[in-house]
Amino acid sequence: MTLKAIYDVHVLVCNNQRTGTEKLSCGEVHGLELVAEFKKQLKDLNIGLKTRANKSGCLGICDFGPTIAIYPDGVFYVGVQKEDVKEIIESHIVNKKPVERLLLNK
Repeated sequence: MTLKAIYDVHVLVCNNQRTGTEKLSCGEVHGLELVAEFKKQLKDLNIGLKTRANKSGCLGICDFGPTIAIYPDGVFYVGVQKEDVKEIIESHIVNKKPVERLLLNK
């Protein structure tokens, strides 16, 4: 038996909140804002795919700034800002071309 994915694209946005430490965490640097922007842009752009954008726990790469993961591709973007969301959707999700400048493995 094979399982069919519910979504064509799933965007996970780290919203981890650390307290009592000097180490950065994505949630403190607009994680929730990024989730909202992905949801808004995916709806507004009406790309014809079943998509989901939601917050996640720690993705394990906090030192690189706000982090997102896109599945089923398994691609991680770091240092993501609100202004980058439309580019990620249009380039990566729609046209299957990763946004090189934001990739974890530069």
